[in-house]
Amino acid sequence: MLTGVQVVLAGGDARQLEVIRRLTEMDASVTIVGFDRLDTPFSGVVRGEWTPETLRQADALVLPPVGTEDDGSIAAIFTEQEMKLTDDYLAALPKTSKIYCGMAKTYLREMADKHHLGLVELFERDDVAIYNSIPTAEGAVMMAIQNTDITIHGSNCMVLGLGRTGLTLARTLQGLGASVKAGVRREESFARAYEMGFEPFYMPDLARQTGNIDLLFNTIPNMIVTAQVIAGLPLRAVIIDLASKPGGTDFRFAEKRGIKALLAPGLPGIVAPKTAGRIIANGLIQMILEDNRQRGNAT
Repeated sequence: MLTGVQVVLAGGDARQLEVIRRLTEMDASVTIVGFDRLDTPFSGVVRGEWTPETLRQADALVLPPVGTEDDGSIAAIFTEQEMKLTDDYLAALPKTSKIYCGMAKTYLREMADKHHLGLVELFERDDVAIYNSIPTAEGAVMMAIQNTDITIHGSNCMVLGLGRTGLTLARTLQGLGASVKAGVRREESFARAYEMGFEPFYMPDLARQTGNIDLLFNTIPNMIVTAQVIAGLPLRAVIIDLASKPGGTDFRFAEKRGIKALLAPGLPGIVAPKTAGRIIANGLIQMILEDNRQRGNAT
């Protein structure tokens, strides 16, 4: 249980509603900020204001899955109030508290380091990332269906990156009857792709592999789908980039060539916010419990 643990949850989207519910079920003391337009009642939850004072007693500051933007802004769809995480707020946090988010950009990492605060990126945990890959893959398939005039079954698909998201997506596409090419960097990934019935190739060969592709899915957060790669795609192809912003695709050149290219980060929060929120909540609760045990404060 999280009895006595003071949690401030700031901003976010529909995923955070499930996080709030699970934290209260675990008996945490929860203050939510950035939810003034939300009508959903939460028993035992305090609605606070975004001020440094709100953070002074917090054991945990829970941010949206993306943490903050590069200027410190906190995304919050349930308020019109602008929320930023600045020095004043971090200075107010007790030094024993930790900041939790799905993934952190450079700004948040540097600010946490500057104020000597622990920062936990939940999506770096293998279990959370693997669970989260399920709604991501389903959302990618949904986008593919919405933006093509062919079936997934019988289509020629390419998945770039066989990490935790790419592997789930490739298996899902294969299960729907698609032929799947898999772009990899390492020998072990090549072997695993071959063993699973995909057609593997190494990323340096990408531009020569795109000639008959209907759907290209990218999971690599670097510029990988370059103009050279796009030039080799058939005009019917659709690119769905699942990497975090700004993605790994030359969207300008894709538009110039007339190829549909879609940036689709954060799909779990769009297609399955309750499931995605439950995944985040379970990982968050485990981490807070572990942190409390390490401090000798487990309840």
